[in-house]
Amino acid sequence: MENQAQTLYPSKSSGRPSKIAIIGAGAVGTAVAYACAMRGDARSIVLQDINKAKVEAEALDMAHGIQFTPAGSIEGSDDVEIVRGSDLIIVTAGAKQQPGQSRLELAGSTVNLMKKIVPNLQNVAPDAHLMFITNPVDVVTYAALKITGLPRNQVFGSGTVLDTSRLRYLVSRETGVATQNIHAYVAGEHGDSEVALWSSAEIGNVPLSQWGPTLNGGIFDSALRNSIAQEVVQSAYKIIEGKGATNYAIGLAASKIAGAVLRDEQRVLTISTLLEDWEGISDVVMAAPTIVGRDGAGRVLHPPLTLNERDGLTASAQRLRQVARDLGF
Repeated sequence: MENQAQTLYPSKSSGRPSKIAIIGAGAVGTAVAYACAMRGDARSIVLQDINKAKVEAEALDMAHGIQFTPAGSIEGSDDVEIVRGSDLIIVTAGAKQQPGQSRLELAGSTVNLMKKIVPNLQNVAPDAHLMFITNPVDVVTYAALKITGLPRNQVFGSGTVLDTSRLRYLVSRETGVATQNIHAYVAGEHGDSEVALWSSAEIGNVPLSQWGPTLNGGIFDSALRNSIAQEVVQSAYKIIEGKGATNYAIGLAASKIAGAVLRDEQRVLTISTLLEDWEGISDVVMAAPTIVGRDGAGRVLHPPLTLNERDGLTASAQRLRQVARDLGF
């Protein structure tokens, strides 16, 4: 009976209500908070931002609808103390790109901001898992690992979870099959050098290469695959051009990762995690299929890769590693 109790009630559980803290109450942070509340990822959700009036108003607006969600409380504050006791901290705050500023310069500004933010978060919630959404997410997560000195499982980024969802959506549109039954991943940088892992893509348990005609009568040849992969990369630019930011889908993606951690789902997600001897790649943070559960970033899976896919991932890693080195990490 005692063994059964240990199985049903994991010993690591503290017995207290779960808590998610979201840092940054902009378009992304509020979408993350809203998605987590709607899905009931934690009993308590808090927002923290330096803009006191905005963060309190955003939290209050959500709290007024809490009756219609599984969440218990939603609060906002400009004081980092509100983060204390969090199980998971999701960082969405970042430096804004200025006109004429390069991505590398933006990375430098954002990493400098993390040097101020992250130690304060550690002080109030040293045992929390840290998840970064702030771009460039792979470099920011690598810097945070170095700043905190925490183990790799405890610090990770949202990676290409959203890109993977975009890829599956586009394959679904070509085939008419539900996205939930499409199994395909995007790995590498969350950005221009990311790699769609077509060689392991399946619909149900049918390899994509054997699927047959699409709804338009075509096939998943290299031209169609390249077109889809390019649309995945370009979709964020298109959305930003039209509305200024991407926020709804990344909010849902972040909620999916949060649920995997807090509910110990052992779900395979392409989060950004520190890779060591993964397909010949080491000492870089980038997205790879990873088992996510109560302990955070777990085992990294090794999908079958073509030579082109492996080369693409190696190039992506080199690009990210160089940016980190240029920033002094």
